[in-house]
Amino acid sequence: MSENRDDQQQENKHEYDHDDDVDPCKKQQHQQQQQQQQQQLGGVRTMPFILANEVCDRFASAGFHANMITYLTQVLNLPLVKASNTLSNFSGTSSFTPLIGAFIADSFAGRFWTIVIASMIYILGMVTITIAAALPQLRPPPCPTQENCREASNLQLWVLYLALLLTSLGTGGIRPCVVTFAADQFDMSKSKTESRSWNFFNWYYFCMGIASLLALTVIVYIQDNVSWGWGLGIPTIAMGLSLVAFIFGAPLYKKSSQSAALLLGLRKELDADISTNGRLVHSDQFKWLDRAAVVVDTDINESSQPKLWRLATVHRVEELKTMIRLLPIWAAAILLVASNSHLSSFTIQQARTMNRHLSSLFQIPPATMSIFSTLTILTGLPLYERLFVPLARRFTGHSAGVTCLQRMGIGFGINVFATIASALIETKRKAAAADHHLLDKPTAVIPISVFWLVPQYFLHGLAEIFMSVGHLEFLYDQSPESMRSTAAALYWIAIAIGNYAGTLMVSLVHKYTGEEGNWLPDRNLNRGKLDNYYWMVTGLQVINLVYYVTCAWFYKCKPIQEITDADEDVEFGGEGQGVKEVELVRK
Repeated sequence: MSENRDDQQQENKHEYDHDDDVDPCKKQQHQQQQQQQQQQLGGVRTMPFILANEVCDRFASAGFHANMITYLTQVLNLPLVKASNTLSNFSGTSSFTPLIGAFIADSFAGRFWTIVIASMIYILGMVTITIAAALPQLRPPPCPTQENCREASNLQLWVLYLALLLTSLGTGGIRPCVVTFAADQFDMSKSKTESRSWNFFNWYYFCMGIASLLALTVIVYIQDNVSWGWGLGIPTIAMGLSLVAFIFGAPLYKKSSQSAALLLGLRKELDADISTNGRLVHSDQFKWLDRAAVVVDTDINESSQPKLWRLATVHRVEELKTMIRLLPIWAAAILLVASNSHLSSFTIQQARTMNRHLSSLFQIPPATMSIFSTLTILTGLPLYERLFVPLARRFTGHSAGVTCLQRMGIGFGINVFATIASALIETKRKAAAADHHLLDKPTAVIPISVFWLVPQYFLHGLAEIFMSVGHLEFLYDQSPESMRSTAAALYWIAIAIGNYAGTLMVSLVHKYTGEEGNWLPDRNLNRGKLDNYYWMVTGLQVINLVYYVTCAWFYKCKPIQEITDADEDVEFGGEGQGVKEVELVRK
């Protein structure tokens, strides 16, 4: 019903937009009615329906991915490097597919239907992996000693790969659309966001942290102590319920009709409904692109009308400039992800060799150690808004305390200290193994507390508060309105490329550090030199920090002029030639 209503409103809108004989007063009245209808939709009341989908996606992926290194090494009996590379490649694919999902959403399908279809595909993948975990025929015989183990067969691995592929495709439609679809329910103009006492992206990330917390405690415990069938089946059920909730809330949603014609090249329409919060003004950067908006004699047809298939408007040209402008900042996240892509897998293997007992009867599952990063995020985000922002505002005068670029830079810096902590703690772990003559016993428990890993988890969580949230907010704020799903996809594309680069880096380290004294051995981590790998990663992150600071120093924010109710015709131009927003430059 809501979709039929939206279609009818869209037909009426086009009727008024293209009929020159319509009374201007009636046309203005119709536009005011549309604005009132849009104002009645969206808002906070839509968040339970929208965020339920993303929370369950994070709940499923966190419970699935956090402990998957255990499933691959302990259940499917894969070597450490092969298992870690498999997870990194899967994570990379899951982060690459959002580009496809964003393209579909911004081009023709819209964010709502993209989320619905992608969620169905995701659930299908979760059902497949749950069946694979429940059936003994789809896994090799157990190998408790971790010596001379029989690896999973090709058939068993292909079932796993099929499930990973389906979840990756589903993720591609969910990740770039949910956060932007949720943000679309609010007025995200600069004047409105500055007047709010809360930051949407902080609270979005807070909700994701709650989902991760539940997964890392409840789901990981079930996987380690009950069964993998139930441990994967519960997130699958939760994902199915979230899809039902999301569809149920459809009549309340504010759905944008904007589409990125810039990407498709299929529609060369005038810029009459592509921006609601403001118009991009002409900039002198990348001036060679301005030629696309200049009308020459060959661009005029016999009726003295411009050939829209051959031209772009000033606003469209500025959209492309905006996307090009943010790419160097975006690229800085790639090396950061590459450096950190395998750390979670290695840390879980470290935790497995350490004393995890809280009492004589209970010990912490290795994958649950990630809870300390999650707890840091959950406690840090409210403190960031209530303490850090007011304090920073006194020194900077900025409404948000620091800019998105400054926030990201702080995160890059903290990440350097996080990997330094990882290297120092691994050196201490191996020293304890040597002192107790356990270097050649890969399954033995080293008498050193697993809580020595907490500092690096804390620092990684703190870095995520600054870097990840700042990066997502930067891409949303600095991208054109009609391409915000694409901008959100860029966030995940950086993660994808970083994961693939991380796989290459780990493979090269494993290959060229020799069989004796290999930094990343297949079975016995005690005989490896994981601390050397961490020091190498630290050096890469220092180089990346220098690169980021350089790019941020020269970055120019997108030139935008906000539209108020009193605005009528906003004019843009360059080089002394005024151009109305719906006009082209005539030369």
